[in-house]
Amino acid sequence: MSGEPTPIDLRIAGTEGHRPVFLGLAGDSASGKSTLSRGIEYILGVERVRRVCTDDYHRHDREQRVALGITPLAPEANRMDLMATHLRSLADGRPVTKPTYDHLTGTFGPQEVVEPGEVVIVEGLLPLADRGTRDTLDVGVYLEPEERLRRRWKLERDVFERGYSPREVVAELERREPDAAEHILPQRDLADIVVRFHRRPDAEDDEHLSARLTVRPTLPYPGFRELIGSLRGRGLEPIRWSTATDRRGPMSLLDIDGNCPPDLGEEIEDVIWSYLRPDDRMRWERIGVVRHPEHGERRSEALALSQLLIVAHLVGAFDGAFDM
Repeated sequence: MSGEPTPIDLRIAGTEGHRPVFLGLAGDSASGKSTLSRGIEYILGVERVRRVCTDDYHRHDREQRVALGITPLAPEANRMDLMATHLRSLADGRPVTKPTYDHLTGTFGPQEVVEPGEVVIVEGLLPLADRGTRDTLDVGVYLEPEERLRRRWKLERDVFERGYSPREVVAELERREPDAAEHILPQRDLADIVVRFHRRPDAEDDEHLSARLTVRPTLPYPGFRELIGSLRGRGLEPIRWSTATDRRGPMSLLDIDGNCPPDLGEEIEDVIWSYLRPDDRMRWERIGVVRHPEHGERRSEALALSQLLIVAHLVGAFDGAFDM
């Protein structure tokens, strides 16, 4: 693209006459989808966002899946056709009455009504796996954390929040592996952005994780690239940008160190915000927040920058102000 992109006003006045913008967040269980999406909601303004969890479209409850010997990771174990129908209705500005699934009990709850919003986040195991749902999305994101991290996150969440024993969680992880390889992982190649959180090589623990974002086709932010170049000239490389090409074409690789200093992170965030005009619905203090079931909340610069970059791509879908 040529020149600087036009800043986009986030203060969109209602949804009348505007198709909602759809963001798909895909990834295996406990890959960080909810953590990522919470920050995106806070950036955009919670009241303008609607969420659709693909888990609500499971075809069978937990007891039935055990009896059938299946996992919820396979598309045929989910009502993908109904999900696609509901997303098309929301895209047309019509509310839907959808099922709900309770992870605590493993059963279905009462149906709920979802009204169309300015942004619809479709989050879960399989939003990119089915053509009918994928075609509704404007931006597709796949989360692929380091597998050791994902397993630990699932163990912590399922034990502390969902009442499983550690042995049950480990057994379920092993049982799901074949379906994850066949149905979850291929979504990576269908995503516009792949987010991978990983430990730093010299880290003694899992705090202050680093991140790599693979963005297709390329990062459309000249000012952002210029800032990264200036940091390199100052002998600072907490964020590194490069390009690569695969069978799908060009892509940008953005590496964000987990030990990026907060003041430098804020400088980089300001550059990204220069492409947007947020209003008072945005809750800056909630961006990049990671919640731990035992240790409370902390801020991650890598997560905050990942959330902001995804929003910049998403907001570009409002009126095509960015060349995507």
